[in-house]
Amino acid sequence: MSEQRREPSKAQLSRHAARELAVQGLYQWHLTEKPIAAVEAEFRAQVADEDLEDHENWHKVMGIADLALFHHLLHEVARHRRELDASIAPLLDRRLEDLDMIELAILRLGAYELAKRPEVPYRAVINEGVELAKSFGATEGHKYVNGILDKLAARLRGAEVSARRR
Repeated sequence: MSEQRREPSKAQLSRHAARELAVQGLYQWHLTEKPIAAVEAEFRAQVADEDLEDHENWHKVMGIADLALFHHLLHEVARHRRELDASIAPLLDRRLEDLDMIELAILRLGAYELAKRPEVPYRAVINEGVELAKSFGATEGHKYVNGILDKLAARLRGAEVSARRR
């Protein structure tokens, strides 16, 4: 018997859109070194661009995103960057500086949610990271993101991971 996949709820789509924007904002922040508030202001000021795919069109994504969550994730990941990087670095097979910038943004977001948002199940954090890497990362980047977030979940949420795996 195969398991049927449910369509995501409006709230789930809204949270996913907020994470998409946060990853893109973190990427831009890392690339430009602008203040995080300036990056957020640029996102909020975007106008529609019909030549872009929907998931790359910030204006369209803003229309469905949980904007409070976007704001929270963008600012808090930036604020805790050093702590998040320190939790990620020991799990990598390369230097943090050698990571693809979009994958680094996804890993920082996932590390933040695992460390600071216990109300979000660890499997949801990992799944979101994988989906974001499939959308925005390198061809096989989602596998790398999955492996790192899985290891980090075991470290940060050992009891939750162990209970799930039993």
